[in-house]
Amino acid sequence: MSTAEISSLFAIWSLTGFVLEVPSGVWADAVSRRLLLTIAPLLGGAGFAAWVLAPSYPVFALGFVLWGAQGALRSGSLEALVYEELDRAGAASRYAHLIGRATALGTIASSAATGLAAPVLSAGGFEAVGAASALACLAAATVALTFPEHRDRRNSDGDQRLRAYGAILRAGLRDVRRSPALRGALLLAPPVAAVWGSLDEYLPLLALETGVRPQTVPLLVLLVYVSMALGGALADRATTLSGRGIALVLVGAAAALALGALSRTPTGFGLIAVAFCAFQALTVAIDARLQNAIQGGSRSTVTSIASLLTEVLVVAVFAAYAAGSMLADHATLFVAFAAVYVAVAVATPRLVDRHA
Repeated sequence: MSTAEISSLFAIWSLTGFVLEVPSGVWADAVSRRLLLTIAPLLGGAGFAAWVLAPSYPVFALGFVLWGAQGALRSGSLEALVYEELDRAGAASRYAHLIGRATALGTIASSAATGLAAPVLSAGGFEAVGAASALACLAAATVALTFPEHRDRRNSDGDQRLRAYGAILRAGLRDVRRSPALRGALLLAPPVAAVWGSLDEYLPLLALETGVRPQTVPLLVLLVYVSMALGGALADRATTLSGRGIALVLVGAAAALALGALSRTPTGFGLIAVAFCAFQALTVAIDARLQNAIQGGSRSTVTSIASLLTEVLVVAVFAAYAAGSMLADHATLFVAFAAVYVAVAVATPRLVDRHA
């Protein structure tokens, strides 16, 4: 498929998340976050199975719809469940540490799966890869069932709150209006997460553009993934940064990303890895600021609003990348998007320090 076709699939993925993000957050607040975390991987597994059974553009699009639904059900639900269970145990300050480590382990697992895909593909073809992917999703759903959830059902009155969908959403929006700290975190989280999270999907194309053999591409991508895992592990330290500190890290990471891409060499991926390490750490740290600022009972809803804003920006990045790919090479596009972080850095101190 062409770059534009690939970008269109990414856009379908993000648009699905856009439509379902806030409704799934309200649903999580109204019913059960653990339930949504159990359903989510089952949808993803169904999409992977469909890709293998009937590979074609329409089926790929369907799979991305299911994958987008999976992400919408998971986002907001996971953060809210983890934060409130930690808060219940008197350990809310450990949120960034725990989520950072979980993000690091998830990245390592993805890297390991990427490495295993080659021998599995050689041994059993796409059918074996699809079966393994579906089984992994089934395992994830099983693990989700074991998560603790100690919400007071008498106070939450799940059935009534489900019927009062609009009231839950209004409560979340009211919390955002009343809290400057929450509003600042809500505005900062999407641009920090969206650009590098979108560029991640184009790393293999950027690697091919350096002239390496296709067999070498996974190794360069793996280098970036390892650095992302490190960024997750360092996220709790990033929570201590002031607004000015976050801005300086953003500018430094943007410079590393731009210089690495402009080198148009495999060694440039070392700088790109440094940039993604920083972006990952800041993304988790800013999410921790967001969770700390939420005081009401609509935690999943507010978190999903942040995710919705992120998805809007992600779709914009995919659309801009698709259009830009007709005019410029991948290295130039990476540099252009790195410049976005300079603009974000300028606004960061105002969003963080003045609303702390």
